[in-house]
Amino acid sequence: MRRREFIALLGGAAVAWPLAARAQQPGKLPIIGFLGATTPTIHGQWAAAFAQRLRELGWIETRSIAIEYRWAGGRNERYAEIASEFVRLKVDVIVTWGTAPVVAAKRATAVIPIVFTTAGDPVATGLVASLARPGGNVTGLSNQIPDLAGKRLELLREIIPDLRRLAILSNIGSPIGMLETGEVQAAARTLGLEVLPLEIRRAEDIAPAFESLKGRAQALYVVAEPLIGSSRVRINTLALGARLPTLHGLREYVEAGGLMSYGPNAPDLFRRSADIVDKILRGTKPRDIPVEQPTKFELMINVTTAKAIGLSVPESFLSRADEVIE
Repeated sequence: MRRREFIALLGGAAVAWPLAARAQQPGKLPIIGFLGATTPTIHGQWAAAFAQRLRELGWIETRSIAIEYRWAGGRNERYAEIASEFVRLKVDVIVTWGTAPVVAAKRATAVIPIVFTTAGDPVATGLVASLARPGGNVTGLSNQIPDLAGKRLELLREIIPDLRRLAILSNIGSPIGMLETGEVQAAARTLGLEVLPLEIRRAEDIAPAFESLKGRAQALYVVAEPLIGSSRVRINTLALGARLPTLHGLREYVEAGGLMSYGPNAPDLFRRSADIVDKILRGTKPRDIPVEQPTKFELMINVTTAKAIGLSVPESFLSRADEVIE
């Protein structure tokens, strides 16, 4: 019997047992369904941070816990398929990130606990009733911080003082992507910037969007979400060809050739989500676990990219960065 079938059998046989008791039953492994929004190549290190923290908490894969990994590749239709598969497997917890995958999991089940490792505005998008009292079967960590978009734009203006025209690349099919786009637009207006929206729905829309932008913008704000994350190398390559500075919310985009980022430390969020899963497996209900927010933020700058597009970054700025890629 293959491992996947064996785990599914165990999950079906154990579903009637209380979670707290199940961990004490020999051979009755709790199952975590890990719905990766992108691919293991792109975000495998996030999954590794999650699994490492579980081990530190005493949950050893194949010995005291089973983890079923599925990766959606940033494709919206795959979120619902994977969530439905986890329901059939009778997993004990579903772990994912990004608003669209969480919505898909929530539609698939109102019973199985769902933990989001990072989500934009979980209250505004209807994932939870409130941060303090999530209600239902969903909880996790929010990366929605007031004025974060404004902070990013202020940092960008430090290295582009004459910035006046800003393009914003966003996935129009992403609820949280559109929320962040609105926040960026509001922050840009406050700073007196002209905004040029670049809206996509599929990876195939990215190149035409850049083509329409030729010579019209001085910088590009890239709204992070799974579809765009899966295409971040392509986006940065096109931006480099257009000699266009890029601004991101996650370090992984800068590691893939983007110019700069400011935002939460994603591996830290995944480690903290493991603590939430630990509580659930030991009997705490998701509705009783408040949604947490980031505590670590980092500024990243890629000076190799800066040199390639002819941009000089002040030494005072580099000295404040948490990491400089050369």
